[in-house]
Amino acid sequence: LATGPRQNNGIFYEIRTYEVKPAKMKEFLELVNKYMHFRTAHSELVGFWYTELGAMNKVFHIWKYDNFAHRTAVRQALASDEDWQGKFISVVLPFIEKQHNEVAYLVPWCQLGKPPKEGGVYEWVTFQMKPGGPALWGEAFRAAINAHINTGYTRLIGVFHTEYGLLNTVHVLWWNESADHRAAGRHRAHEDARVVAAVRDSVRFLESQQNALLIPLQCSPLK
Repeated sequence: LATGPRQNNGIFYEIRTYEVKPAKMKEFLELVNKYMHFRTAHSELVGFWYTELGAMNKVFHIWKYDNFAHRTAVRQALASDEDWQGKFISVVLPFIEKQHNEVAYLVPWCQLGKPPKEGGVYEWVTFQMKPGGPALWGEAFRAAINAHINTGYTRLIGVFHTEYGLLNTVHVLWWNESADHRAAGRHRAHEDARVVAAVRDSVRFLESQQNALLIPLQCSPLK
């Protein structure tokens, strides 16, 4: 089934998720911060985070590409980059237990945002929607997202829907000043009739949902 409309340009985002061996997590993060400049010399990093709640020993990173030819050229260049391969990849590969990647587009009604200031925490929410794509559930989902934005307690960074990977998956990235600020805002949202009504309409199309609280790395542009 078609995934539905997307933005009119070829820009897409590769979402990478790594599960790291628990004993190696600290060392892995240190090496990412130390050597990520070799990788970002080739293409744009949107953000790099590790999980604090909702999953353990996991990292998320998002890369922006102009199109698929751009990604192919970047991957070829990385394979020949001796600094990247020798100082980082060859060292950290034994630390990684699993790797997963997805290609996703921003939904047409969302531009990639930024937090109002550095610091705070990010929330990564993954929704598995019923088959049919945004043509089926897009408007109801958008209304639910906007209802949360309108409460004023949270900042939307991006809404992505998958093109490669598990289809009908939507990832929503939020920013909050702190985990406690987010918790207080959620309580207010649950008592807001507008939010309740919008979520009730959207949840008709929902199969499952998973939330993770993320902490940005020093090297992350979003932090």
